[in-house]
Amino acid sequence: MELRWDLDQLFTSFESKEFQNSLNKLDEYIDKINQWVATNLHDQEDAVQKLEEYITLNNDFTSCFLRLNAFARLTMSTDVTNDRALQTLELLDNKRNEITESVVRLERWVGELNNLEKLISASALLTEHSFYLRNIARQSKYLLSNELEVLIAQMSNTGSKAWAKLQNKLVSTLSVDITLDGEEKQLPLPVVRNLAYHARPEVRKNAYQAELKAYEKIEEGSAAALNGIKGEVITVANMKGYESPLHETLLQSKMEKETLVVMFEAIRESLPTFRQYFRKKAELLGYRNGLPFYEMFAPVGTGEKEFTYQEAREFIVKNFRTFTDRLADFADNAFAKRWIDAEPRQGKRGGAFCSNIHPIKESRILMNFNGTFNNVTTLAHELGHGYHGLCLITESVANSRYPMPLAETASIFAETIVVNAALETATQEEAFSILESSVSTAGQVIVDIYSRFLFEDELFNRRKDYSLSVKELKDLMVSAQKEAYGEGLDPEYLHPYMWVNKSHYYSADRNYYNFPYAFGLLFALGLYSEYLKQGDAFVENYDDLLRATGSMSIIEATKMVGIDVNSIDFWRSSLGLIVKDIEKFIELADALNK
Repeated sequence: MELRWDLDQLFTSFESKEFQNSLNKLDEYIDKINQWVATNLHDQEDAVQKLEEYITLNNDFTSCFLRLNAFARLTMSTDVTNDRALQTLELLDNKRNEITESVVRLERWVGELNNLEKLISASALLTEHSFYLRNIARQSKYLLSNELEVLIAQMSNTGSKAWAKLQNKLVSTLSVDITLDGEEKQLPLPVVRNLAYHARPEVRKNAYQAELKAYEKIEEGSAAALNGIKGEVITVANMKGYESPLHETLLQSKMEKETLVVMFEAIRESLPTFRQYFRKKAELLGYRNGLPFYEMFAPVGTGEKEFTYQEAREFIVKNFRTFTDRLADFADNAFAKRWIDAEPRQGKRGGAFCSNIHPIKESRILMNFNGTFNNVTTLAHELGHGYHGLCLITESVANSRYPMPLAETASIFAETIVVNAALETATQEEAFSILESSVSTAGQVIVDIYSRFLFEDELFNRRKDYSLSVKELKDLMVSAQKEAYGEGLDPEYLHPYMWVNKSHYYSADRNYYNFPYAFGLLFALGLYSEYLKQGDAFVENYDDLLRATGSMSIIEATKMVGIDVNSIDFWRSSLGLIVKDIEKFIELADALNK
């Protein structure tokens, strides 16, 4: 099977006539928006008509922009040295800034409307976009002057966005010097990180040490980038009147602070059980002082199965079909039409992501496939993101943007389907390996994510006063890992460079992109419990929920399925499902090792 994606539905090349025509069309939309705002926002007369016209104009501009941006961004994600892709991304950032003043004027105008609710009720189009309009009004209180908003947008191109591009290039082009089977090699970072799943412990440890050594080459550049980005975020947040970057993130995420507080309280209560899992895994692998970080993803048991890419496809599609044909058919179509880039290679970024491209009603998925069951569940996870996009294709572009915490709902739900379906037909040995992989993933999403949140929160606290050195960043990351993992990990073998590896830290627009993963896992588990209770009747409600994620707050959306995310009991209940899996894992481990 082809392991590289096909982007032709976007554009065949940067030089194609269609790409150039779209760039020209984008310029037309920019001119239309700027002229329309200059002409229409002097008063509140005919406000319904004006709002309708702007929504239509903005949807047209955004669709055109997203298509161009997706092609450049996806191209660069598999070839970080592609200068044309980088130049195009910078060009698009500059073009988007050309409407910044108009957008700010529009948002301020909406915020000043005295009868917004009455206006919304007078129009079907405005009613459809009621959440979008109310959110503009809410956020308008944090707007600066038109001139300052334009200046901030322009300077971010040579500030935070430039730092992010530098760090991405540093990581994506980093070659790791490593000795494997007596042979000295230079391998791409994603390939070396995938060796964490290798069957031989000496290879896993060797890869870990080589990875940490490689980061020394880019630590100063990465630290400069991180300090630059976080410094800009703090400065802008203070200027706009946010209490903190976390306060800004919660508002952008349409999430109440109480939700975050009770979720983390429940997570802290569960940490001792996760630590039992890590120590049990350490015991199985022959360690007495906790699990070394390089053994986090080590296979245990004899039931670990290797998958070819074709086998992964068949496994996922078959198990998705236990939920619904629509999900299974979507996944099969994604494989058939080459929406997935699965091959690890030099110049390609690490990790995995799904890009839902609303203008063409398709998705593209990037990952680095090496045949483990964990890779299979990662594929299922990203396909879940794609299914979320499928549920939103009938919505307007403005109503297709969902907040970060809800972004992980469909992905983790899809992953849960695959894991649970696999467990139903597994032998005891296979069930042990599958369960271990599932619990390992949960440990990453709950415990490691908690450590990343602790790191970023303290980073913001210190960055208010000064730039952090490489040593301080490393010490801060180790301290966060010790607090989250406790005695579960060997304190002599942690990962002081996780701040270099995780790209989310380097986005000025996505601060604290860690807790949404924990939210997504636990909310998805709660949804899965409802599915088990309701059966097929749940499916339609599930699709309705995904469709509504772009046009509701988190508290409103979750109430659609009868869940109160401000109740600690909900989070305890979801965590209780993982605790049961950990207990089952320990029980199976003891049974198999008698």
